[in-house]
Amino acid sequence: MKSFGEQFLHKKDSKLHTSKAVELEMERKKIRGEEVSQKPAEKISDWLEVIERTHTGHREDPEVMERIKNYYHKEYVIKSEDIPESAYLLEQRIAREAGHGTIEITDEFRKRKQEQIINDQTHSLDKWLDYLTSEDAKYPTWAKYWAFKCIVTMGKLEKGEDENGQETARFAPRTKDTTASFPALNSAALSMTIGALRSKLEEDQKSKDERQPIENISKKLKDEEFQKLLTTENFSKLYKQFLLEQPMYSTEGLKEIRGKWITYSQGSKLEQLVKSLEGYPLEWCIRDIGTARDYLQGGDMYVYYSVNEAGEAKIPRLAIRMQEDSIAEVRGIAHDQNLDPYIAPVVETKMKEFPDGEKYEKKSADMKKLTEIENKTQKKQQLTKEELTFLYEINSKIEGFGYNRDPRIKELLDQRDPKQDAPVVFDCKPDQIAYSPRVSIPGESRSLDQEAGKINENTKAYIGEWDPKVLKNLPKNIEHVYSKFPDQKVFLKEIIPYPVGELLDEEITSARTAIKKLETEGHQISDYVKDILTKVHWEEGLKNFYEVVSFSVGELFGDTIMHTYAEIKAKALKEGLDLVPANLAPSIRLNYEKSGQPTVMAMEAIRDRVGLPILFNCSVFGSESWLDDNDGRDDFWWYNNDRFFFVRPSSRVSQ
Repeated sequence: MKSFGEQFLHKKDSKLHTSKAVELEMERKKIRGEEVSQKPAEKISDWLEVIERTHTGHREDPEVMERIKNYYHKEYVIKSEDIPESAYLLEQRIAREAGHGTIEITDEFRKRKQEQIINDQTHSLDKWLDYLTSEDAKYPTWAKYWAFKCIVTMGKLEKGEDENGQETARFAPRTKDTTASFPALNSAALSMTIGALRSKLEEDQKSKDERQPIENISKKLKDEEFQKLLTTENFSKLYKQFLLEQPMYSTEGLKEIRGKWITYSQGSKLEQLVKSLEGYPLEWCIRDIGTARDYLQGGDMYVYYSVNEAGEAKIPRLAIRMQEDSIAEVRGIAHDQNLDPYIAPVVETKMKEFPDGEKYEKKSADMKKLTEIENKTQKKQQLTKEELTFLYEINSKIEGFGYNRDPRIKELLDQRDPKQDAPVVFDCKPDQIAYSPRVSIPGESRSLDQEAGKINENTKAYIGEWDPKVLKNLPKNIEHVYSKFPDQKVFLKEIIPYPVGELLDEEITSARTAIKKLETEGHQISDYVKDILTKVHWEEGLKNFYEVVSFSVGELFGDTIMHTYAEIKAKALKEGLDLVPANLAPSIRLNYEKSGQPTVMAMEAIRDRVGLPILFNCSVFGSESWLDDNDGRDDFWWYNNDRFFFVRPSSRVSQ
């Protein structure tokens, strides 16, 4: 029976044959004197002939096709006034989670987002219109109509897991405020969808005795599962299943990570980039040619394509967007543009090509962890020791992609009580943290309240007023010292001199070995400082282990006035501190935090080539850590907040 497709459409929509569009065509037939049938399937068939003729008979006339497309755009593409506030808030959240702070939702912000959403939907709908009206779509008109009427009701492909950990997926229903693009067109999945349903409908026309089982064309479903799926006659479910079986969508396909990188520079053909992404499950903004153009004005774009079944590198898996010479973002094809579980080796290899590749990985991990802490805080869930250590930046600074420090750090810390968190962070009991510079005197009769917070032999952490007298009272090998927790950490660390120690891979016994080690560890050194290093007396061995400590000028003197370098040295010696041996300077730089506060080595100045006295200095320029130089004249004045390193012999002595 030739009209089984039209009967199928009537079954799916019992009012289609009496719709305005179909009835209008019947009136036209009457005017032309043609016979008009009242059978639903035949009325639908006559109408579909008109649809086929009007949509495919003008392929060579771009103006007609443009009018046809404009009709469907008005009918199905979201209107700017229907875009929900959640779309703008999502963009705001993404920026916040990248460390850019809270972006203001201005009229210009809304306008650009509206343009992007509308352009994405228009472009994705046009792909279906172009294909279904092309000579490549060799399907009966009823099937093309069915497919199109279904895809305009389908939203985003949502993936997840069931309670057994099995992958699930579905197309969310589309409403007038759906911002997602229309489903990606995949001709192979569409062919299998229409083919399977057509086979079922043909068999349904036969008597029960004549019917044969429909061939299972699924690569994943068992025969029973396939037959059950087919009985739904549901385009969304069938298309989803066959789509997920395509290499670029399937788990098996994603395991293939061989491929190649393509660089799209500012002068690249944008059409080539956008076209290469068509038909794939992407949430990338660069699918829109306008957004791609904006991004490429800021820097190059690198896209990685893995190979398909034919061995061609055409499946987009990764996108790296540059902002000038720095990595702005890395996007994958998993949910929320995360990396899929198999592509990590490709990313790791590529990152080695960028100066900030390693930094990007840390920034990405830091932003992800900070977002997790923010979500837990909002739900009033307890944070773990690891999370608190991260939030209080005990081991390293939290890095994000914004120009300024991520404001969420302060927001989250403002909600916490440092006194309650400190014992968790420092892994000790509350009474093992001292907050007073006064010392608990053994044997002296005092109440527990009077003794609380004082320094004693069990003190593991000290938070409070900082000066040389406090240093003298602290127990040896104290683990944590802060003048203010958590943002003012005191550098107090035992440093093993070289070549005595074995902490580093290579002994530091000369300017050459010092420079090599510093540069290997990512520190910058100017040619001037390299020359100063050649004047260090490396032959004077470092016999002891040293405890290195930092004080500001104000902490050293207990006042707020300026002091000369001669006064600083004299005061340090009076307080039992020693000057830093010059050949210990590289080891201090290697042990001091790369992003730490600029601190000068209090040392006997080294004369440069013209006789000027020079001190070594740990400094930071931008994101770079330097072993730098500073003025070493005795009459040079220093402010009260300038900081210096001093040493005192450790209790350990090298053998």
